[in-house]
Amino acid sequence: MATEAQAQWVLTATGRSPTNIAVIKYWGKRDEALILPVNDSISVTLDPDHLSATTTVAASPAFPSDRMWLNGKEIALSGGRFQSCLREIRKRARDVEDEKRGIKIKKEDWEKLHVHIASYNNFPTAAGLASSAAGFACLVFTLGKLMNVNEDYGELSSIARQGSGSACRSIYGGFVKWCMGKSDDGSDSMAVQLVDESHWDDLVIIIAVVSSKQKETSSTSGMRDTVETSPLLQYRAQTVVPGRILKMEEAIKNRDFESFARIISLVEKWNHSEGTPQVAYTFDAGPNAVLIARNRKTAALLLQRLLYCFPPQENNLDSYMVGDKSILSSAGVQSLADIEALPPPPEMKTPTQKFKGDVSYFICSRPGAGPKVLTEERHTLIDSATGLAKGV
Repeated sequence: MATEAQAQWVLTATGRSPTNIAVIKYWGKRDEALILPVNDSISVTLDPDHLSATTTVAASPAFPSDRMWLNGKEIALSGGRFQSCLREIRKRARDVEDEKRGIKIKKEDWEKLHVHIASYNNFPTAAGLASSAAGFACLVFTLGKLMNVNEDYGELSSIARQGSGSACRSIYGGFVKWCMGKSDDGSDSMAVQLVDESHWDDLVIIIAVVSSKQKETSSTSGMRDTVETSPLLQYRAQTVVPGRILKMEEAIKNRDFESFARIISLVEKWNHSEGTPQVAYTFDAGPNAVLIARNRKTAALLLQRLLYCFPPQENNLDSYMVGDKSILSSAGVQSLADIEALPPPPEMKTPTQKFKGDVSYFICSRPGAGPKVLTEERHTLIDSATGLAKGV
């Protein structure tokens, strides 16, 4: 694998993967260990410039053990989900050669080489914004690049699923379906891309971050409790979801926003006053609302309503809108004074109470692409000289 003189080399790869928001939810597992769901689900991948995980993985014969850092803090890699992803990628590893550095790694050597992993989310972790989806998708994707894995994205999605169920959907961009599968071994439970991010690129997605704190109840615990206590879960999975999946696929294919919005839910007063849906909304596992506007003009009108009802508590507009900040200009808002001057939404019959401080901040995004390799040194999270996470 390496001579004694070469034993200090560190080989790295860096990747970035987006998060996704489900428009038809996965909720409940039929197999906890393999993370096999009780129903199909569909999601939209968000622009990774706004919500994503960046991960660097490094391998070296000098590493005595596997280690990982998340957002600058070292965490244990002993958990079964991390080990499942590492095991499945190592099984598929192939020969790697770096001629310039004189590094040759045979596929059988990967079982003996330890890895260091550093990952960073550019949005709150464990707050109900699918940080685990972005994180495990990025881990699997980047490990695959480091170890020269040749599997297609469908197979990679099946591996990412074993880290976090919804991670399988973050292997692709655009709109993605996670097929629950029927096999007991989970071999057919994987994601497929319905359409890429360019198919419906006029959609605008605004997330109202009510809380960026870690959820009090994890998705895993919530699903387990639902499976054990809810008599309606199987009815939802077997009767309600299959029909909605078909309707949602058709709406996405035809870019039929009216059908798309009605399948999710309605922003009641505005949609009712217009006579046709303007905005759809959904929630992930946390308290944060995800609002999907049919186009940028509608998104600007939506933002005016949101800022009128939920003005910033701090005198800092720049930090109150993250992601695609240009939506503020589209809404005619350049300053706090512009927010104070916003008129009440016309569909509100009486002056509406304002809830300053109830929303921490907004994120503006759009449908985005899937994972990609980052080659510039500035993106690397591991020091190639020491093999340790930068800044620790």
